[in-house]
Amino acid sequence: MSTTLEVNDPSEDKEIVNNSQHFKERAERNRQKALLLKKSKIVSHPYIRSENGDSIKGSFSKTQGQRVIDSGGGFLIEENDDIEEQMLQITSEPAPIIINLPHCDECKEEFKDSYLLQTFDVLVCDKCRDPKDKHSLITKTEAKQEYLLKDCDFDKREPPLKCITKKNPHNVNWGEMKLYLHLQIEQRALEVWGSEENLLKEKELRDVRREGTKIKKFNKKIKQLRMQVRSSLYDKTSKASHTHEFGEDTYSKHDDTYTHTCITCGYEETYEKM
Repeated sequence: MSTTLEVNDPSEDKEIVNNSQHFKERAERNRQKALLLKKSKIVSHPYIRSENGDSIKGSFSKTQGQRVIDSGGGFLIEENDDIEEQMLQITSEPAPIIINLPHCDECKEEFKDSYLLQTFDVLVCDKCRDPKDKHSLITKTEAKQEYLLKDCDFDKREPPLKCITKKNPHNVNWGEMKLYLHLQIEQRALEVWGSEENLLKEKELRDVRREGTKIKKFNKKIKQLRMQVRSSLYDKTSKASHTHEFGEDTYSKHDDTYTHTCITCGYEETYEKM
């Protein structure tokens, strides 16, 4: 009886070893990629256990004696307690957010939002808003004239005053109007002038200066008119070039004098004959 011995080809053994090493390296790379994705919260953990310990997501399998999980994204992740514990912490419910609602300065009640709060940062609800009196609007031009404010008092002084813009009702081609809250303009004027009395004094001084300037301009115009009238009645150039043409002489027995009149200009001349 003859016995045939099979001799393994060394090249085949080497190829098997290389394939095994290749699978191990690829599994390790997949595991590292899955861990990175988990940490960056791009994907959630492939399985989450319910309260009774049952798996509600993901499928399990064994590869080379190691229990792994199919992530569903093309990766196999090794199962271990550390990963599961971390993911259970991540998937826990967040703490509730507590929001303190603002209180209205007028009625003292809470409110979520209002026009004055959104537009001018004023804590007044829509029910207490008084657009015709207390919360009325004023244009920038009127505010500068009435409260003697400058442009820097609106935009540069802290905090800058908020405003809304609207088209000019007199002419749509003109620039847009800036409307400010009248209440905030009054507060800003008190910051600039210190008190209402100082503001009134400054307005009176400016009114006096304005009236004095008007009187000076009026007197100057009157003087110019008088000069124009005088120049029209008395023309020096015509007087210098005129030559009188007298008419017949008229004799006066009372004072023994003669008088003759220029035919052109009406000039009369009285003289005595020797």
